Amino acid sequence: MSIPDFQSTMLPLLRFAADQQEHSLREAIENLAQTFQLSEQERKALLPSGRQAIFDNRVGWAKTHLQEAGLLESTRRSFFKITGQGLACLSQNPTRIDIRFLEQFPGFKEFRAGTKKDKEAVPGIELPANGQQTPEETLEYSYQRIRQDLAEELLNRVKESSPSFFERLVVELLVKMGYGGSRKDAGEAVGKSGDEGIDGIIKEDRLGLDVIYIQAKKWEGTVTRPEIQKFAGALQGQRAKKGIFITTSLFTHEARDFGVCQEICGNSSKRYLTCCNHGCGQLRMRNTISSSSWY
Repeated sequence: MSIPDFQSTMLPLLRFAADQQEHSLREAIENLAQTFQLSEQERKALLPSGRQAIFDNRVGWAKTHLQEAGLLESTRRSFFKITGQGLACLSQNPTRIDIRFLEQFPGFKEFRAGTKKDKEAVPGIELPANGQQTPEETLEYSYQRIRQDLAEELLNRVKESSPSFFERLVVELLVKMGYGGSRKDAGEAVGKSGDEGIDGIIKEDRLGLDVIYIQAKKWEGTVTRPEIQKFAGALQGQRAKKGIFITTSLFTHEARDFGVCQEICGNSSKRYLTCCNHGCGQLRMRNTISSSSWY
């Protein structure tokens, strides 16, 4: 069974509270998870932000909606019980309780319209037309779509840029991520080596206690395993422990597997930062790299 939408949890939640006892939200979540026979994986599935379980969020919003309709009441923080109106509602044996059903209650209409003055109310909430997502889900998924679109736009700009632009982008990115010491040091390192398939050598930290070998390429086709093997061979020739392969393209599964699993220099692991396709754009956004100084 898939995770039920938040409206589908309303009636089971109200039935759970029918004993007229005070219940905690956590208790209700656990009970409804059993009612819907959710798997462990479904119970642990998180919102895009990673801060809350999807099912927990949906039950929480079902509780909020039932409270605003006057079917449940808050007794203290994160605790609730059924009201007389809620019991009367259950006595009608409804087959489903959803937003349309709750519209019959004046308090809920005020809540939806954003006119109800309640500390726990969230005024002006507009749910998507299908009503399957909670407000947080709608906001988070919309945010993710915006980020994805922006990442694609940034990647297209990078692909259309000159090789020197790409080198400067790599420098800015690595410095923003904490590598390379100063920007001057990083700028002098990238694009200067060209030694056996290595484009540059950069400090891992500001103290320069270790170095990272870099290959940064604007790539039209998919990066395959042989290309990573060549880079690995170059690293081994330098007795290097760490290497970063940055590209505007995609890596094949074989290339990724090789980059993750290979070992060189005895037991020292070789690591790659694979910035491919959306990765370049996402990292640029995450590290707030400005493009104003690149032209």
